[in-house]
Amino acid sequence: MRFMFSTFLLLSVLAPSTFAATPHVLLIMADDLGWNDLHCQGNQVLRTPHLDALAKQGVRFTDAYAASPVCSPTRASIMTGLAPARLHITQHGPDGKQFWPADRKVQPPPSDNTLPLEMTTLAERLKQAGYATGFFGKWHLGDKKEFWPTAQGFDVNIGGCGFGGPPTYWDPYRIPTIEPRKTGEYLTDRLADETIAFMRDHKSKPMFLCLWTYNPHYPFEAPADLTMHYTGKEGPGLKNPIYGAQIEATDRAVGRVIDELDRLELTDNTLVIFTSDNGGWLGATDNRPLRAGKGYLYQGGLRIPLIIRWPGNTKAGATNDTPVVSMDLTATILEAAKVQLAKDEALDGESLKPVLSGGKLQREALYFHYPHFAFHKDNRPGSAMRMGQYKLILNYDDDSLELYDLEKDPSEKTNLAEKMPALTGELAVKLRAWLKETKAGIPQQRTGPSAK
Repeated sequence: MRFMFSTFLLLSVLAPSTFAATPHVLLIMADDLGWNDLHCQGNQVLRTPHLDALAKQGVRFTDAYAASPVCSPTRASIMTGLAPARLHITQHGPDGKQFWPADRKVQPPPSDNTLPLEMTTLAERLKQAGYATGFFGKWHLGDKKEFWPTAQGFDVNIGGCGFGGPPTYWDPYRIPTIEPRKTGEYLTDRLADETIAFMRDHKSKPMFLCLWTYNPHYPFEAPADLTMHYTGKEGPGLKNPIYGAQIEATDRAVGRVIDELDRLELTDNTLVIFTSDNGGWLGATDNRPLRAGKGYLYQGGLRIPLIIRWPGNTKAGATNDTPVVSMDLTATILEAAKVQLAKDEALDGESLKPVLSGGKLQREALYFHYPHFAFHKDNRPGSAMRMGQYKLILNYDDDSLELYDLEKDPSEKTNLAEKMPALTGELAVKLRAWLKETKAGIPQQRTGPSAK
């Protein structure tokens, strides 16, 4: 059930006296950062002191989920507050033959990763409410520039374009929305600089800043001093020394931005959110104890880090095991900014503010839809849901069902579908009803001599 706001969207310009009570919003999203890719998440190899400190100052959600196991759908869900299935943005690019195995049993539905201009974005809503809006980093919601951030509600765009990953992390980056500045400069440091400059220029009014780093997405490139620290430490928690260095470089850049909030005396009036767009890519990271990774509907593909610091609303050093999802961030930000939707509008997320004060969310379950083959072609197109401690996966190639008890089996090793048929059937009915309600695109069975 979608979360309804009961009053009309505030379109009037807020009075200056209102600004003091309206928080700035800093939304930081890493790319492909896995659930286990922070020290505060339990990874003993990685150094992430600034994000660890942020977690100690706010709340760390242990059961946070991305809206999708791939990037563009999650990004679209945060920008709109709507589920990827409802948006029909369910793939990390225009779906085509480059993703399809020759022996596939099902044909995925059409999908594009372009966010239509007629959709009202989070940035547009906040801009209407008097916010200065700045975007810094990876967008990946349309190849053509008419769909890039400045066409979607952002005053400034540094780095956002159609790229899913940077050609290089070193200046000149060959990214069309970043001018070369200093040869050899590291991209994540540059994005931090641009974010800080925006903060300094716009601190007198409410700000909405998206620092959506390209890191730690491929290519493997990181500062030599950081890479040196991880060389020779490969093993549990670290598959690639450069990847470890990319994460630490991200932590270092994020730390600089958060420190700037202190220098500008904005910390007490800033909602800071840190998260990721999907689970870690198995070619780069070690997602254990979670199963699989990016592009899969198992926990390794969907579970992500989430840290929220909201002075006056979060308790320092708290952890919360409420299952939450990307669209909840949209609802939370809108509530924080005192922006309300019209009566005929709805979101697929709920504000997390009640949870932060010990309350509960209204919804019964979380739902996911990835009816495609990922870039690695190793996954099964499917849909999934989590209700309480149980998670159901529907596989479209043979209509089979998988049921896991995440409380007892977080690694999803034991399929309980045959042992618990009543619960499996109940969840399957709910999942299919949600797919129907969202008008989700469903794969079709292939027939004929070429189908295997």
